[in-house]
Amino acid sequence: MKIIEPSPDAVEVHEHILIPMPDGIRLSARIWIPKNATNKPVPAILEYIPYRKRDLTRPRDEQNYGYLAGHGYAGVRVDIRGTGDSEGVLKDEYLPQELDDGVELIRWIGEQPWCNGSVGMIGISWGGFNGLQIAALQPPALKAVISLCSTDDRYADDVHYMGGCLLGDNLSWASTMFARNSKPPDPEVTGEHWRELWMQRLEGSGLWLEKWLQHQHRDKYWKHGSICENFDKIQCPVLAVSGWADGYSNAVFRLLNGLQVPRKGLIGPWSHKYPHYGEPGPAINFLRESLRWWDHWLKDIDNDVMHEPMLRVWMQDSILPTTRYEHRPGRWVAEDTWPSPRIEQRVHPLAPGRIYAPGREPKDRKRTIQSPLSVGLFAGKWCSYSATPDLPHDQREEDGGALVFDSAPLLEPLELLGAPTVELELSSNKPVAMVAVRLSDIAMDDKATRVTYGIQNLTHRNSHEHPEQLMPGKRYRIQLQLNGVAQVFPAGHRLRLSVSTSYFPLAWPPPEPVRLTIYTMNSKLTLPVRPPREADSNLHLLGNPEVAPSCEKTLIEPRHANWWVHRNLAEDKSTLEIIKDDGKYRIEEIGLEVRSKTLEWYSYQGDNFDSVRGETLWDMTFERRDWRVRTVTHTILTSSTTHFRIQAELDAYENDSRVFSKSWDSRIPRNLL
Repeated sequence: MKIIEPSPDAVEVHEHILIPMPDGIRLSARIWIPKNATNKPVPAILEYIPYRKRDLTRPRDEQNYGYLAGHGYAGVRVDIRGTGDSEGVLKDEYLPQELDDGVELIRWIGEQPWCNGSVGMIGISWGGFNGLQIAALQPPALKAVISLCSTDDRYADDVHYMGGCLLGDNLSWASTMFARNSKPPDPEVTGEHWRELWMQRLEGSGLWLEKWLQHQHRDKYWKHGSICENFDKIQCPVLAVSGWADGYSNAVFRLLNGLQVPRKGLIGPWSHKYPHYGEPGPAINFLRESLRWWDHWLKDIDNDVMHEPMLRVWMQDSILPTTRYEHRPGRWVAEDTWPSPRIEQRVHPLAPGRIYAPGREPKDRKRTIQSPLSVGLFAGKWCSYSATPDLPHDQREEDGGALVFDSAPLLEPLELLGAPTVELELSSNKPVAMVAVRLSDIAMDDKATRVTYGIQNLTHRNSHEHPEQLMPGKRYRIQLQLNGVAQVFPAGHRLRLSVSTSYFPLAWPPPEPVRLTIYTMNSKLTLPVRPPREADSNLHLLGNPEVAPSCEKTLIEPRHANWWVHRNLAEDKSTLEIIKDDGKYRIEEIGLEVRSKTLEWYSYQGDNFDSVRGETLWDMTFERRDWRVRTVTHTILTSSTTHFRIQAELDAYENDSRVFSKSWDSRIPRNLL
């Protein structure tokens, strides 16, 4: 990564600017301004997230906004209400108050003497979400958006639910915000009332996991903030970015298809990260690419950014399975429009144990499957957040508990771009069931690399809003869209389709064991086959990453991350243990030491679906000189055939004294989940 040093007098940084909201609450901003902007106002770029600009995102913010300011843009990084050094309390994601605050922020920024009235929004994850959501409110000064690792659909394609199934990441993500919302503002910038603000947060933020489990179907709660409800509300240009190891790559395809404004899509091999930090690599010079976008839409510079193809993706070559990759081999390819008329939908009938070639007559056969709860222990996370060992491992152990369909060895390479779909005719022996389908690349030594997958709560076969029980024994025809891919299968390799009735802990299992019967006569796999495109060799180079200098961090205790699968054969108990220990470091510029450790456990016993359990523990400490605050949050999620149970605890310490403690114990009825 190349460090680009702006000239020493080129940029001024304002550490803590309080921006008043109409109700009197003040939001804290850190702002980078080109020094000549007071004489020659510039466009501004806003990032508006809850992840603490003063400390947790400080290194990244300095690299990003120092770079942008050095190239003629004001960078404005704002803590959402109730987070970091902003006042108020944050009670949930994407509430109307958050979006209204965002509209007011854009108005305020556009009226500053250093801004020329044009504002762009950029953000990854939360900031990618609210960038789209605020754009749908059409604030006049907002001229363009870059949205990374986000979604247009908060129910169908977010961290909470997938295909109507409850995701394990729902617990993990709720625990993340449970911990982060418990942290105080920094007394060095907020002054003596920091403790008052802290107590307001501890008492008022609440247990978000409980709220999310109270909305198990696609209701008004999830429709709010889902811009797919009306794409036409967005009237400014959008650049949508994600990675194949991220959980949000499908949204790029839908945004390109649904939006009617100027738009571009970029998908690399990366996890849930900005592409200039991209893991797996190759990382790219994304800040330079974003400048091309901003120059065109905020400075009216006639560059060639909108003459390039609508969609650009990293076409991944075949690779052996492992839980982390430093680099994914492949190449950049592009399509002028999306959906692309060049993509051929190639239909493969299914037969017992086989994926047939197109055109072959299917056989009228049936096969049954009742998967053990162990299927999913090697699935990795729904979303890879840092490419730590959280990617799917060799799928052969998973396939032992699945119904497997293999193709013949390929006679020539096969290149896919888009979303494979699977149609299954099936019946269930229970009224509530799920199906998980995986597509894998089988190498000549039989190692199985998962390429894509999809899951579906079968009670949601017709609607996420109005699910319906299955009638045991009745045949249904369901269509399941797998996650979009760009993948090459080499000649000699085989494709494998694997079907299971559970996929824990990636998805919470049904209330009780289920046996599905698959009828092959009317079951098929459809692949989006991409023909070669000569113009791919002439795509402009994305370059190696460039950033501005960052703050100095001193490592005090090293980081450690791992995933463990524990099998207690004496008790027939299995546990997936996840360790994410960020160690301890000191941010020298502000004299603050940060310590953070996260543990997660997902377990079950035998075939007892009532034994399924998820547990998380967060321990975070901030300290300097004679000031030390620590919070510990602990959450346990279990279920029975009729209810979910959440047990949670929050303890907060100032120096060595516990100053706050609260516990929760709630039961929430299962509703066809």
